Amino acid sequence: MSTTVSRKGTASPGSRATPRVGADRRRHLIGLAGRYATMLLMLVIMLGPIVWQFLTSIRGRTENVYDGVLPSQPTLDNYVRVAESFPLLQYVGNTLIVAALAITSNMLFAAMGGYALSRAGWKGRKAVFTVLVATLMFPFESVMISMFLTVREMGLVDTLIGVWLPGAVSVLNVMIMRAAFLAVPAEVEEAAVLDGAGEWTRFTRVFLPAAKGALAVVCITSFMGAWDDFLWPLLVLTNSDNYTLQLGLKTLAGATTVNDQRLIAAGAMAALIPMMLLFFALQRFFFKGVGEGAVKT
Repeated sequence: MSTTVSRKGTASPGSRATPRVGADRRRHLIGLAGRYATMLLMLVIMLGPIVWQFLTSIRGRTENVYDGVLPSQPTLDNYVRVAESFPLLQYVGNTLIVAALAITSNMLFAAMGGYALSRAGWKGRKAVFTVLVATLMFPFESVMISMFLTVREMGLVDTLIGVWLPGAVSVLNVMIMRAAFLAVPAEVEEAAVLDGAGEWTRFTRVFLPAAKGALAVVCITSFMGAWDDFLWPLLVLTNSDNYTLQLGLKTLAGATTVNDQRLIAAGAMAALIPMMLLFFALQRFFFKGVGEGAVKT
């Protein structure tokens, strides 16, 4: 009988675990719902203006820009009008030239600089690294006058080379490549040395292939910097034939007798689409490069 009482007086393990499991599941679901709600809010904040701008760009001429969310008469006529209002293709071509030069120079010099800073064994490496990091604290506006005077002395004012030269290599891109090269295991380099690979061979055949993701990050950031730049081309360029796209968009409002928000939105979307296409094409390498930079610094 004592055995029976003992069995009745003792609670089964399952009866205690069930409420605890249920509470943990509720907390997990609440936390998961909170994370998704936060992500949805961030998505609306980031993409909301872009979606609104696109919807404005496809509204008909007779529609009110602020009348509802969805256009009642969607049309692509505004993009045609933008191309007719100012030399869109010429400005796009000028910007692509600057962007191509910026991508090429940044990928080359940032990779070489990042590799040099990631290798130990030479004096002054830490001092150079400290100076480069310190330059990130100075905004562009604090040095743009001296940069303009330098470009003017070189005779590059009102040229696309003058637009590209200050952005030929970015310190941030050098830091990205340095972090990527530091993430390469030392055993890989030691094996290459034992195989008789020289410095240049190790750089081109070992480190660069291992840092493809970081190179994609450099490519995207360099393109975005050159494509979105407005202040520096405004200082350097005077001839409208050499205008970049962002500088040309400034004249869009004055190219029409009426300040048409549809045309301005269409021009802004025309400037945004190439960046979106490049990012979507390289997003796999981009996130891989971000992960490489976070492994080791």
